Amino acid sequence: MAAANESNGGDMVIHISQSVKAKPSVAVKKTEEQNPLIVPSIANSKQQQPQRLVSLDVFRGITVALMILVDDAGGLLPAINHSPWNGLTLADFVMPFFLFIAGVSLALTYKKLTNRTVATKKAILRTLKLLVFGILLQGGFLHGVNDLNYGVDMEQIRWTGVLQRIAAAYIVAALCEIWLKDDDHAVSSKLSLMKKYRFQWVFAWVLTAIYISLLYGLYVPDWEYKYPVETSSSAPSIFSVKCGVRGDTGPACNAVGMIDRKILGIRHLYRRPTYTRTEQCSIKSPDYGPLPPGAPSWCQAPFDPEGLLSSVMAIVTCLVGLHYGHLIIHFKDHKDRILTWTISSSCLICSGLAMDLFGMHINKALYTFSYMCVTAGAAGVLFTGIYYMVDVCGFRRITLVFEWIGLHALMIYILAACNVLPVVLQGFYWRQPQNNILMLIGIGKK
Repeated sequence: MAAANESNGGDMVIHISQSVKAKPSVAVKKTEEQNPLIVPSIANSKQQQPQRLVSLDVFRGITVALMILVDDAGGLLPAINHSPWNGLTLADFVMPFFLFIAGVSLALTYKKLTNRTVATKKAILRTLKLLVFGILLQGGFLHGVNDLNYGVDMEQIRWTGVLQRIAAAYIVAALCEIWLKDDDHAVSSKLSLMKKYRFQWVFAWVLTAIYISLLYGLYVPDWEYKYPVETSSSAPSIFSVKCGVRGDTGPACNAVGMIDRKILGIRHLYRRPTYTRTEQCSIKSPDYGPLPPGAPSWCQAPFDPEGLLSSVMAIVTCLVGLHYGHLIIHFKDHKDRILTWTISSSCLICSGLAMDLFGMHINKALYTFSYMCVTAGAAGVLFTGIYYMVDVCGFRRITLVFEWIGLHALMIYILAACNVLPVVLQGFYWRQPQNNILMLIGIGKK
């Protein structure tokens, strides 16, 4: 059962649909206006005019809906919120799913390059746009719901975040797809597919080796921090954290946090890390709560879940998605795609669980290798199921809502997940700020 040609088009903020003419047996011409949050599509009809890969839109829509669910309900149901440290919850799948989707998208975008230099410039431009959005929305400029002011002290701005991590993974994966593939190598089998993209695989393993070497090899000395971090008083509390170890993957003495403190500065890190919900740091664990008696000194220290070293493995997740997209390009039979995806996903999940069993714990905050394997494998399983249901069997009606969400992913993310819409609505009030629209419908707080 052969699949029809794939096409792609779109922009990060405004979706641009295109129609490209193609010969029946020739791959459709690529458009370079692709973005990591708006991705291509596949036609499963007899028409020669290709459509979008609907299953990828649906997958993205489901991921956005999942993100909104865990953000809004995570406080009420801590079990679905991010794991306080080791372990895996529903919320911990969101980021890897976005990265996986971006990888699949890039494979379809750059399947046939006409000018590598131009494609590189456009990829860099899109990356810069994502970085600007990320810093503006998550750097502390907007103070959030129930706080009708804005502005951020540049000495305390947060440089990292969700969109910044996606931007980093996007640009690295895009450059790999543009420059690290053998365009002259024909693909006729799984082995020839590996040979065509062998440099990308080598690069992915090099990144993995660097991450593991630094995580377990760097020496983490004792360190200290002030609390509260943002205080301007002359006498903030100073806490000392005793480390002097290598290879520690606990909240206090890991190499991920040390690198961020040294390079970014502790005042630029996330102020409410997930480990504040651990039993050592919260009497209401796994929810936020007051410190228990004898709490460790590191409980109130900043830690960034989208830090520098952990983003290295996030890039590898995007490269895994890139491999899944290569299978769409070079194998036109649904059965071949589904079988290969299923085997790859199963191997990833089993490898990740085995590593967790032998001590390399699944940890979202550190983005460990085991976490990357399990979540990328889960993304592959879900994508395969959606692909079979939507693009093979044609069940699109039941997924129309998710498809629409997927086509407007960035807009919905900005308005809902970044609290832009609630903040704007709270700006319109009657006589006093407390008398705003959100208060009337019972969402805001006095």
